[in-house]
Amino acid sequence: AVKEAVRQAGRFAESDVTWFEEPVSSDHLVDLRVIRERTPQMEIAAGEYGYDRFYFRRMVEAGAVDVLQADVTRCAGVTGWLQAAAIAHAFAVPFSAHCAPEIHAHVACAAPEFRHAEYFHDHVRIAHMVFDGVPEPVNGMLRPDPSQPGLGLELKRHDAERWAV
Repeated sequence: AVKEAVRQAGRFAESDVTWFEEPVSSDHLVDLRVIRERTPQMEIAAGEYGYDRFYFRRMVEAGAVDVLQADVTRCAGVTGWLQAAAIAHAFAVPFSAHCAPEIHAHVACAAPEFRHAEYFHDHVRIAHMVFDGVPEPVNGMLRPDPSQPGLGLELKRHDAERWAV
């Protein structure tokens, strides 16, 4: 897996790719570090499956990533995500949010090493189906609405009912 990832990274670099996310399982920290060392032309990003602060700390202490990722929906919510952000800050590692930009746009404002939030059109389309207040990108940036409380989202109860269990 490591040799294949390094080989693919070389091919990607020919097309000016600079971001290589989860080239191997993020549980394989030694492999991630080796890939990172052998592919200086691009940033290795991982961590989106992290679930607690110990996971994120192990990742940065191992030198496994150039960019630490976290997902507020997977890592103990806003508190866990901010703990991951604090670890990234403590180690001067750039920090990235995985999916759910309607949530991350808000909490990212408190992350000093924050780089960017992944924005998948299909995920945002679903968020629009069930929430009012989903922020729209303007010039490539999401900005929370400071006039709204909390995350600024309001459940569209009638529209969401069809997915109720």
